[in-house]
Amino acid sequence: MDKNYDVLKIENQMCFPLYACSREIIKMYKPYLDLVDLTYTQYITMLILWEQGSATAKELGDRLYLDSGTLTPLLKKLESKKLVKRCRSKEDERSLIVTLTEEGVALREKAMEIPLGMSKCVKLTPEERTTLRALLDKLLESCT
Repeated sequence: MDKNYDVLKIENQMCFPLYACSREIIKMYKPYLDLVDLTYTQYITMLILWEQGSATAKELGDRLYLDSGTLTPLLKKLESKKLVKRCRSKEDERSLIVTLTEEGVALREKAMEIPLGMSKCVKLTPEERTTLRALLDKLLESCT
């Protein structure tokens, strides 16, 4: 094969191991998330809400890199599970506020097992995890 096309080999693509790792890690999350009846995207949304208590839909979309076409059905599903409630801001009718319900707050306790379980699945040292996280944060920042 012509060496001029080496740049197009899959092993020379930075995007491929990122894509494959993302898929595999999300697959590893599934048994833990099934125990709390959440999808991965619902879980990361709940992480922000557990941290903050409430957030606007825009804040959630920005932090999770989700567009409104993905976020709206996600929030509707969380609301149908009675984990969050959505209401319009009194100050700005255009702004949708998402708040945890009592059930949503209570689910936080069950979810405490997820990071511990996942830490057993991913075979990296604590130092490697810290380094990888820093590099991924730097890469993500450079993409936005």
